[in-house]
Amino acid sequence: MPIHSNEDSRRSFISKIAKGVVGASLVPSILTAADRKRNIQSLSRLKEKYSANDQIQIALIGAGGMGTADANTAITVPGVKLIAACDLYDGRLADAKKKWGNDIFTTRNYQEILDRKDIDAVIIATPDFWHKEISVAAMNKGKSVYCEKPMVHDITEAPAVVEAQQRNGKVVYQVGSQGMSSLGNEKARQLLKDGAIGKLNYAEGFWARMSPTGAWQYPIPADASLKTVDWDAYLKNAPKRDWDPLRFFRWRNYKDYGTGVSGDLFVHLFSSLHLVTGSMGPNKIMATGGLRYWKDGREVPDIMLGMFDYPETAQHPAFNLSLRVNFVDGTGGTNYLRMVGSEGSMTVEWDKVTLYRNRNVVDENDPLAAANAASSNNGKTYAYHRAEMLPPDTVIYEAEKGYKGAHFDHFYNLFNAMRTGGKVAEDPTFGFRAAAPALLCNQSYFDNKIVHWDPQALKLVNK
Repeated sequence: MPIHSNEDSRRSFISKIAKGVVGASLVPSILTAADRKRNIQSLSRLKEKYSANDQIQIALIGAGGMGTADANTAITVPGVKLIAACDLYDGRLADAKKKWGNDIFTTRNYQEILDRKDIDAVIIATPDFWHKEISVAAMNKGKSVYCEKPMVHDITEAPAVVEAQQRNGKVVYQVGSQGMSSLGNEKARQLLKDGAIGKLNYAEGFWARMSPTGAWQYPIPADASLKTVDWDAYLKNAPKRDWDPLRFFRWRNYKDYGTGVSGDLFVHLFSSLHLVTGSMGPNKIMATGGLRYWKDGREVPDIMLGMFDYPETAQHPAFNLSLRVNFVDGTGGTNYLRMVGSEGSMTVEWDKVTLYRNRNVVDENDPLAAANAASSNNGKTYAYHRAEMLPPDTVIYEAEKGYKGAHFDHFYNLFNAMRTGGKVAEDPTFGFRAAAPALLCNQSYFDNKIVHWDPQALKLVNK
């Protein structure tokens, strides 16, 4: 039997649950309030002590909404201090001093940040098309890096980031998909390994938004102009255009600078899925969708559907994945990753995992079921219903109050790796494997074709 069948893990999981949840499992079709309360299990880091061995000084490159959120979280990690910020819009530099103090150094030129000897690490939260250049330059200057996802704007850029980190071995590089360090993903990985849902065969993810800001119609500052924005520097690695504030402040809407809904949101789901399953990625990628509502001049769809084939590996069986993003969803903001197996499913969130177990009630009059039961028990038959040995329908694993969250955990993971020489949760190779199917989803959509990918060799396959 193949390793990835999870059969031994499945049996072990059933045994552990059957022993641990005695009363509630006896009548799985009738769950009392007490039963439900009993089947909420806590996920916790409250016993961990976060201490600093020394001070790490960081700088922010790209002080927009995500960069500001990153910096605010990073400085809550003990022993971390923000001492510099870089942005091409003067208004953000002024805001940086208001937020983090007049003594922080501000500049439009990221090279001035990298040249400083007193900066240990940088947060790169620029538009996607700047990720590769700044990442490589930072590592070549000996700076550790936290780079927002996706790691690169195009798959051809990723090898340079991987090579730079390997060549500058002492620097630490973390891709900013926060769920990678979350309690929820950690629990889901354990549950899958233990056989909680049986043999994995399908996964799906969904991300919904409706608000203008959620759909990237970010506000344009009243003073935005060629005087307050370094437009020429912004376009250094992009086609030259006349000043356009939309392309600067709402860059996610344009292919020259961003990576669409797939690069922004699918990549989170790929990161979590690959962590939980140990997968290197899909080998077949298909996408469709359209621009249905936000017809504001953007070049990317507001609804996208992706379908992916994951081949069998030593880590997991073959399975299918479907992903959706809907920026026209009148029900509001919803997102999840759901994994389905032969004996149940689990919905994975960063601070919560909801496990659903099949009851698997066997019809005693079914001759095939009787034969299978006899075969699995070496010819012996027992007078019990299989459902009586299974856990209740639903078990919820939920982070305790006080959990600092995945965003904090991801930064703590980076800074701890810097101090101890340890490993990060999402290094450049992992980041490449998460970014590639997201970026190739765009290629499939715009070229209207199926894309074939070698997830192990990290290369396109021509067919």
